[in-house]
Amino acid sequence: MSYEITGTIKVIQDTQTFDSGFAKREFVITTEDKYPQDIKLEFVNDRVSQLDKYDTGDQVTVAFDIRGNEYKDRYYVNLAAWKISKAEGASTTSPAPEPVAVADESMPF
Repeated sequence: MSYEITGTIKVIQDTQTFDSGFAKREFVITTEDKYPQDIKLEFVNDRVSQLDKYDTGDQVTVAFDIRGNEYKDRYYVNLAAWKISKAEGASTTSPAPEPVAVADESMPF
């Protein structure tokens, strides 16, 4: 079963490559729910490069699967991303910065 989540990228970590040839790249998105959550997902192997065109602050939608495994009587869950795209309605450019008001000492107020 596949899932989808939309949020803002908070963290993009460097790709980790292991001796076995396995590679993964973790990232965190913050949901835009009433109570925002920071959710860690990961791309593995040939999919890690999908994050290259995204930056922190980008609004994205991520398709992922839930992966679980047991190792030495401990259980682990990973959110394995397989697709990322700009969120619907997200702009492709950063908004212009707000103008900064400068105090003029010659003004009487």
